[in-house]
Amino acid sequence: MLVLTRGDLMGSKRLPKKKRQDELREKLKKDPFLTDEELTEIFSVSIQTIRLDRLELGIPELRERIKNVAEFNYSKVRSIGGTEIVGELVDLNLDNNGISILETNSDMAFQKTNVVRGHNIFAQAESLAMAVIDEEVALTGVANIKYKKPVKAGEKLIAKAQLVRKRGNKYFVHVFTYVRQEQVFRGKFILVSI
Repeated sequence: MLVLTRGDLMGSKRLPKKKRQDELREKLKKDPFLTDEELTEIFSVSIQTIRLDRLELGIPELRERIKNVAEFNYSKVRSIGGTEIVGELVDLNLDNNGISILETNSDMAFQKTNVVRGHNIFAQAESLAMAVIDEEVALTGVANIKYKKPVKAGEKLIAKAQLVRKRGNKYFVHVFTYVRQEQVFRGKFILVSI
């Protein structure tokens, strides 16, 4: 009788535990936002194996890793209070770019359709655009937005902001929001520092 393992089905051989754990540590150092599910695909092991490996290595779960990175970035923000940012601020380079992650839930969605309300998506984008600005106070002067695809409750929004131009006290920031690498929202903001 032939028995196929998960590794055989996925077309790859399993790594020895020590090597897998070393590679797991390196992968999460490069990208701390990989989910346990994504790691199971990368290493061709069960989710329980990934969780046990993380536990042995002292690596916290995804939510805790995001929180740790976000806390460091909140301290850099000047234009708005850290608690006013919608989502978790996972990367911030003032006057350049930033990234935030928002875990959506049913409270953010219409009951009938389970589609996330637009103001939640906009709030994440606007607050990220403001956070990128290296000024004490920045306000939205103009926002040109486009919702490209509906977002369902439970999906993770990843917003990426880029300062594209600065003219006097005006900052031009583009924000693109993604769900699983697919763009769902685009915002072009003109922020004014006062």
